[in-house]
Amino acid sequence: MTPLATTPVPDDFETRTNATFEALMWALSRPGTVQVLPAPGMAGIAEALLDRECRVFCDDPALAERIAPFGAAQVPVPLADHAFLSLADAEALVRLGQVPVGSDLYPDQGATVVAPATFGAGQRLRLTGPGIESFVDISLGGLAPGLWPLRAARCRYPAGFDLFLVCGAEVIGLPRSTMIEVL
Repeated sequence: MTPLATTPVPDDFETRTNATFEALMWALSRPGTVQVLPAPGMAGIAEALLDRECRVFCDDPALAERIAPFGAAQVPVPLADHAFLSLADAEALVRLGQVPVGSDLYPDQGATVVAPATFGAGQRLRLTGPGIESFVDISLGGLAPGLWPLRAARCRYPAGFDLFLVCGAEVIGLPRSTMIEVL
């Protein structure tokens, strides 16, 4: 008699973090499309992305406290692999100007930036590039006006940073390869 093979059953944590990670990957694969997260807010994204091998910066003290148990080293912005930022004002753009962007030789050293935004209101943008058939138009609010010129200056593919914008339980991914035109 052979022993029965058993398949591990994912618990609630694994199910939630896997669904979050899948939504993030689809968001980067299809820039400008809204993907649904299993839970609202940026804490679930931190839970899915961070572990003891990561370095993180967070400008929101309450969120920083929630992500501390994930084991990631909390570091200054220029050393962060992941940066959880509010991009609503000029001060936030100073921090964004410090996130690592990697290099042509080591683009993987560019940071992942996660920020809140409002979808469907605010500044109109046209997205083009890989993962977009022709173009995608979106409207994003709650972001500092200087964000898009700063991003264009810092994202010189393959170097740059990937940006996830979060509105409740929805996320939009803007990889460094996406070109953004302000309309």
